[in-house]
Amino acid sequence: MTRARLVTWVPAAIAIVILVILPLISSDFFTSTIGVRSLWLGIAASSLIFLSGYGGMVSLAQAALYGIAGFAMGNLVAADGGALHNHLFGIGLGDNWGAWWGAIGGILIATFVGLGFGAIASRSYGIYFLMLTLALGVLAYYFFGQVEQLSGFGGINSVRPPHLLGDPVTRPNPLYYTALIASAFVYVLMRYLVRTPFGLALQGIRDDPDRMRSLGYNVVLHRALAFGFGAFVAGIAGVLSVWYNTQISPGSIDLTRTIDVLAIAVVGGIFQLEGAWVGAFVFTLVDYAVKRWLPNLQIFGGSFNGVERFETWFGIIFLVIILLSPGGLMGLWTSFTDRLKRTLPGDAAAGAAVAEKT
Repeated sequence: MTRARLVTWVPAAIAIVILVILPLISSDFFTSTIGVRSLWLGIAASSLIFLSGYGGMVSLAQAALYGIAGFAMGNLVAADGGALHNHLFGIGLGDNWGAWWGAIGGILIATFVGLGFGAIASRSYGIYFLMLTLALGVLAYYFFGQVEQLSGFGGINSVRPPHLLGDPVTRPNPLYYTALIASAFVYVLMRYLVRTPFGLALQGIRDDPDRMRSLGYNVVLHRALAFGFGAFVAGIAGVLSVWYNTQISPGSIDLTRTIDVLAIAVVGGIFQLEGAWVGAFVFTLVDYAVKRWLPNLQIFGGSFNGVERFETWFGIIFLVIILLSPGGLMGLWTSFTDRLKRTLPGDAAAGAAVAEKT
């Protein structure tokens, strides 16, 4: 293995080892507050990065889609505040679905809704696509807030994860490893998909939709299917978020949460899938630090409650990172590793030898 590859693979291997052993070297509180939350937020942000990086679609509906999965699951498992388990289109479903079947049902419902959203939004581009997806997200927020049979503004409470996962607060390790496996599954699936003929066509549509249309590709269908896949990924995040919080309400998918997902993706690196989890880790770490060390900060003689002003602190970090690197933290890392590879003497000599032979 060349030194340049070592620069790429060694940090990745170290990160994987840390993720695997994190519950063994940290407290339950850190594992739950930072570990589990970073993983499911990373999955949510990865759905946005997939759409923007490979499809050229910056969606503001991802928070709504993971919320739809959570609301659907909460109703299907007969949690407190939901009523969908009693009658679904007039068909009684008995007491409730099992936790795993409820999760599958929630993800499928979010996927189908995402396909519908995609069919509506896939004909628009740029700022029009952005605003249309934002409108769809706001529509989902008010729908669940006003339809009391499904949630109401009080939300759905006491949504228990499967018995296998136990209590996410007192015993977070099973949920952490479930979220870690889900993250690995989503990452590998996305990496595979973008190398398939569908993924390559999607990237062509991102770069030049008119040319791809002239070559016979159905641009609208490709974009709608990509949006549906993004909804599938967001649905996985929604299920994990509800298992983590044991409840969901319309406040879980309001405009603030929508902006949070976008900010996480941009801070991590909106053009690299790994950036989703990097941004989510920074987001949760800043949240943890602000609540622990800045609860009663005084600035210029006035109170500046760190807990209530978390968005301000993260906004400052957001601006600093974007000014330093439009590609986010992963952009900074890529620039550093590229510079390091160019300075490695072994690889430079190998490159010169290859050049002489050719």
